[in-house]
Amino acid sequence: MERRQLEYFVAIVEHGGFTHAARALRVAQPSLSRAIGKLERELGVALFHRVGRNAVLSNAGEFMADRARQVLRDLDALRAAAQAVGAGVVGRVDVAATSSSTLEPVISTIAELREHHPGLTVGTWSALSAAEVVAMVLRGRCEAGVCGSAERPAGRGLVAHHLRDEQFLLVAPPGTKIGTDGTVTPEDLRGMSFVITQPATAVRARFDRLAATVGDLRIAAEVGDRSVVLPMVLRGIGAGLMPDGWHDLACRAGAEVYRFDPPEKLPQWLVHRGGPLTAAAQAFIDTTLSHAARAREAVQ
Repeated sequence: MERRQLEYFVAIVEHGGFTHAARALRVAQPSLSRAIGKLERELGVALFHRVGRNAVLSNAGEFMADRARQVLRDLDALRAAAQAVGAGVVGRVDVAATSSSTLEPVISTIAELREHHPGLTVGTWSALSAAEVVAMVLRGRCEAGVCGSAERPAGRGLVAHHLRDEQFLLVAPPGTKIGTDGTVTPEDLRGMSFVITQPATAVRARFDRLAATVGDLRIAAEVGDRSVVLPMVLRGIGAGLMPDGWHDLACRAGAEVYRFDPPEKLPQWLVHRGGPLTAAAQAFIDTTLSHAARAREAVQ
């Protein structure tokens, strides 16, 4: 079994077929088909069912997919460890994160890594929820993830580190006057209209809880892409609930930003799989944990 065969197999799974995988890999489709055929003969099982022009994973293929990703990760870890002996940390780490976690702490971690490990590249993958972050890490698509979750993320072989407690903010259209001294209570929200994300996100869960407690909270717009919430707020469509990672950006954009009294909090987590990690992944994890520790010390 060769690394190239596993890379081809994973590419077919992730791109949804031989044609798209061949285009992404920039190889001829017959070469791709021959490599997979050889892999199937070596394993003694069919990895795909050919249905017309489509390729559907067999049961054996589904079993192989996550394990193939992990084998490739382990090979990268071995190569990176050897390279790090003489050249410092090099390579690439892929990180899954929800949007607020990308703003903080992922951006801060990347900035610090660029200063201390210029040979390291961080790839970020967007996720809508903590569950999606965990799934991307457990399936081997990413080596690490950062997300907000009321419960400690769990999964077989998953390691979770508590980073901090995010605070939810009320982000309102320019000129909105509400609350006292930059803070609001849940009762202050009564009668307001909101731009909210779709179900299954931490922000939506918090809005639903507030709506059930306060009552008379209206939904002006429901969006699938949370990056459009702030632009909609700025256009006056409604207010939004946002984790505090959005604070500086919302203020610079001209929105009115309020904190809740008492605070509305959500634990933030760093997750990764147990076992061997690439030097790049270990550097990302160590830097993120160090950044979180310094932030906690600063507020004590």
